[in-house]
Formats: sequence, structure tokens, C-alpha cells
Amino acid sequence: MKKVLGGWKMFEVVWLVLFTLVAVSFTFLSKDSLFGFTVFITGVLCVVLTAKGKLTSYAFGMYNTFGYAYLAYINGLFGEVMLNLLFFVPMNFIGFYMWKKNFQSGKLSMRQMEHSGMLLTLAVCIAGSLLLGFGLSFIPGQNSPYIDAVTTVLSVVATILMVRRFKEQWLLYIVLNMFTVLLWVIRTLEGSGEGLLMIVMWSAYLINAAYGYYNWNKGAKEALL
Repeated sequence: MKKVLGGWKMFEVVWLVLFTLVAVSFTFLSKDSLFGFTVFITGVLCVVLTAKGKLTSYAFGMYNTFGYAYLAYINGLFGEVMLNLLFFVPMNFIGFYMWKKNFQSGKLSMRQMEHSGMLLTLAVCIAGSLLLGFGLSFIPGQNSPYIDAVTTVLSVVATILMVRRFKEQWLLYIVLNMFTVLLWVIRTLEGSGEGLLMIVMWSAYLINAAYGYYNWNKGAKEALL
């Protein structure tokens, strides 16, 4: 496929445009604010650029993290505020530093985990999800505690793998996005007005995660040559 824009394939440009249109449509249909749109669009750019292994993903990711933390704060989602400010903000700085050290000839050096590392990651995800889900089940008004726990734990672990440049991050993001779609399907069936739009958004993230794995799998193999 013909490459354009300095290493971007035509498919990737089309995908970025379509993904951006999803963000614009979401903002229009939900009558979101301009600030809310900037938070959404920087999230879109962050995940697409991460799938490409671009260092600029962290610039968009940092804005998105602070922006989302603010939106969570004004909506009373203080757990999300703490997760973003106490975990994702420092991980943005750490990730930028670690990625920058591992660029070779303008390309990010991607890695593949050993089988032992994959088994340990799986065990941490399962144990963490069960423990967090059990704890969330005691909170009054908590919806789908174990699915919520799975998405939270996978998000944290996938971010750590991303910072360390492991292609397996995308497998976690695929599972994470599938569970998040399921979570919003349940919320939609229970009457959530935003549910359908959230299903569309997270389905787009799911497609991007699948492409991210495809791209990083090739990159990890090239790094071994």
C-alpha cells in the first residue's frame, strides 16, 4: 500500500479521518461542550498515534489525562480523578522518557514478552480483577462491579506494558475494549441515554486496538532481526 505523509499508509490516514469523524459525531449528538470535544479528540489522536508507535502520542495523552480528570471531577467521579492524576499523569512522563530512549532510526523499538511474563501478567489481571470487583460490590449504587474491575485493572496493566514497549499491551486493550462495550450494552439495556454513543466510541477503540496489535506485532518481529 502506498505510503503518505512520511511513513503513514493511506489506510492509516483514512482510519484517522474516520476515527476523528466518530469523535465529531459523538460531540454533536451528545451536545457536548467544546472542551469535552478537545478531551475526546485528543484521546482519539493518542490511541491512533500509539498504534503507530509515535512519540507525539504522549503530548495528546497528557492533555487528555488532565482534561478527563477535570471532567470526572465536576461529575463527582473522584476515583477516576485519582486514577488519572496519580497514575496516568506520571506514566505519561515515564512513558515519554522510556520511548524516547528507544527510538532507532526514527522508529520505536518494540518488544515481545516471554511466556513467563505473559503468564504473570494474566495472573495479575485475573487476581486484581477479582479482588477489585469484590471490593466494588460493597459500594452502594455500583453497577456491574466485576466488569468495572476488569476494565480498570486491564487499563492499568496495559499502560504499564505500553510504557515498557511490549506488543502484548494491545491484547489487553482488545479485551479491555470488549468488556467496556459489554458494560455499556448492559447500561443501555438498563436505560442509559449515553449508552449507544459509548458503544460506538468503544467499538472504534476496539478496532484501533486490533490494528495496534497488528502493527506492533510486525514491529516486534523486525526488532528481533
